[in-house]
Amino acid sequence: MKYDKRGVSASKSEVHKAIKNLDKGLYPNAFCKILPDIAGGDEAYCNLMHADTAGTKAGLAYLYWKETGDVSVWRGIAQDAMVMNLDDMACVGSWDNILLSSTIGRNKNLITGEVIEQIISAGQEICEKMAEYGINITLAGGETADVGDIVRTIDVGYTAFSRMKRDELIVNDMEEGLDIVGLASYGQAVYEKEYNSGIGSNGLTSARHDLLSKYYDQAYPESRDPLVPEELRFIGPFRLKDKVDIEGVERKIGKMMLSPTRTFLPFFAGPVARLRPMVKGIIHCTGGGLTKSSKFTQGFHVIKDNPIPVAPIFELIQKTTATDWREMYQVFNMGQRLELYCKPEVSDELIEGAKELGIHAQRVGRVEAQRKGVSLTIEGPGGTLHY
Repeated sequence: MKYDKRGVSASKSEVHKAIKNLDKGLYPNAFCKILPDIAGGDEAYCNLMHADTAGTKAGLAYLYWKETGDVSVWRGIAQDAMVMNLDDMACVGSWDNILLSSTIGRNKNLITGEVIEQIISAGQEICEKMAEYGINITLAGGETADVGDIVRTIDVGYTAFSRMKRDELIVNDMEEGLDIVGLASYGQAVYEKEYNSGIGSNGLTSARHDLLSKYYDQAYPESRDPLVPEELRFIGPFRLKDKVDIEGVERKIGKMMLSPTRTFLPFFAGPVARLRPMVKGIIHCTGGGLTKSSKFTQGFHVIKDNPIPVAPIFELIQKTTATDWREMYQVFNMGQRLELYCKPEVSDELIEGAKELGIHAQRVGRVEAQRKGVSLTIEGPGGTLHY
């Protein structure tokens, strides 16, 4: 895979190998590690702590800022880093009363205080927007470190903490016969300010180098890893301000690649909260794309034969690069970034609840008995793919 050759991994096999002997928490198959109630000492409760970053999307924001002077682009990076924590934790049932702390490492010679201000103020704005949906998120400060000897431009991350009742957990208790309801990562939800391409925060190393031109390799060498082979660095046809047709509208390719990662928290706080006992598992299709579910569905054959239509941004990437569809589904969410594994009788209500928030949703598949040699089947534009 080109993704691996660029120094990144969709499977994170080396990371999983490094942590294989660590304690898996109270519920090993849950989407996030669940700990005893260390904070309160109550056996009816549990604790969650989660850390994540916006990844190399921050490097893309750097290019856009340098090219256009638009410092507001950094606000989306704050959302990317926050959502990669918040929506992961929501997958186990924790979507309220969250504490967040930021960790920002920057090269001060390149990243100004104005950029830091945009990131921090955007975090507060996101908390205020989620409060409108009854979701309480508190910013608990953080650390901004000037580490130019280590960080080429900037790295933006958050650590989140919550305490919740164990009987409210969703721990990927899979069973044969469950429906899979998928939610789209693209479009415009009622709580979003503009169209979202759905690209999220995973696979940006490939998207950046496959879509953007060699100009950026030469003009901004600080924005990329010099150890990546030159033939894999910025090999695309586009400049950031070039426009492409996305759902009938001419949109800047840079803005589409920088669409902030959509949060599904209002959906969690609404339909999922009402139907929690009937939802047996939730998968956030981030690292590993639509194959992410295989990590949590061992012992079953998951069939995704009616996935959300591929988002236009991913069609553009595939068409531009001729990347094999098998690799596309392993690297990108393809327009389907959230999957709920639920009892069939509540699928329609979940779908309608998503649509009320302006999010397309549909039955995308089902869970069947284990099939020898195959744990996941995806039907898509590339035909039938088995994993």
